[in-house]
Amino acid sequence: MLTDIFAFRYAQPRMWETFYEEPRRLLVQGFQLLNDICPYYVDGNEHKGGKEFWTRIHDLLARELGLQELSPQHWGFYTPQKYWMSGQNTTAKMCETWMLTPFDGKIPADRFIKERLSLVEIGFRQRENYVAGLNAKLPEKIAEAELFDKRGERKGIRVPGNAADGVRAANASLNAKFQEAVNELNARFRRAQCQLHYHNGFIQISEDQTVAQEIETPFWKLVAEPKWHNVDHDMKEAIDLRDTGGRDPAFYAARSLESAIKIISDEKLLTTGKEKGAHNYIDNLMGAKLIEVWEMEALKYFFTKVRNPFGHGPGAAPMPSLTDHQTNWAIENSMIWIKSLIRRM
Repeated sequence: MLTDIFAFRYAQPRMWETFYEEPRRLLVQGFQLLNDICPYYVDGNEHKGGKEFWTRIHDLLARELGLQELSPQHWGFYTPQKYWMSGQNTTAKMCETWMLTPFDGKIPADRFIKERLSLVEIGFRQRENYVAGLNAKLPEKIAEAELFDKRGERKGIRVPGNAADGVRAANASLNAKFQEAVNELNARFRRAQCQLHYHNGFIQISEDQTVAQEIETPFWKLVAEPKWHNVDHDMKEAIDLRDTGGRDPAFYAARSLESAIKIISDEKLLTTGKEKGAHNYIDNLMGAKLIEVWEMEALKYFFTKVRNPFGHGPGAAPMPSLTDHQTNWAIENSMIWIKSLIRRM
């Protein structure tokens, strides 16, 4: 199975012409954060979850880069007494050796840095998926704990006072620790002035830090739930196309907004099955008084002037296009609308 990695999505544009102190620090800090979110050793002992995590991210990235291993798994040398000493590196050590290899100029600095940031991206994505899986099972675990408490099987003293609260507390702690790591990673990106931002499993370009903090970060948090998968996916596609000079990024931003509108209409039981397009779903929101008349008009105008021209062949007419500023506006406008509509549910 193919793994989407930062180095391939952003092969262009070139972000680093040379290797200097800021990216060196960023790579070290990125590796340390990977170890924070899932250490290989716990209390000095190999941890099953940590071993699985590091083996997984090593193998995924090595395959995408066309390598058998990121760095040698086996080591050996002769002692001065001519005895052969040998051993095997853990996958965490193999990742560390490769990640922190001094830059020697054999490949371009841009590629060198992006490939290593890809390990950070894959690691955070894997951990985020793991946390999301536990979150999905939380109601079941709470129910099991509540039944355990009712049966009186609990022995001794625990803090918090019952098993169900303990499950909730452990889950909240897990989520908080991961979110803290995400926040630090994005802060490290800002300090390194590389205009990158991690969200929902992907590292992408974010040129305006104010926009990233006020618009993008809250948006990505809201659409992290599984039901918003298509909204999340199309918005990431829009950003990737914008940043790499691809075609019609505004179309995907508008499609993301349309998906959000349809999901809200469905969840509010407003969908009739007779809808033929975005305008009808917008009418549904208007009928339920989730939006005002002027908002309905603004949304319809956006789809008419931005989404529709890119969603249909122009025939003999000129190919529709937007300037860079208009494309950024279309993406940010879609994010703002999606945030606002989700918060009204």
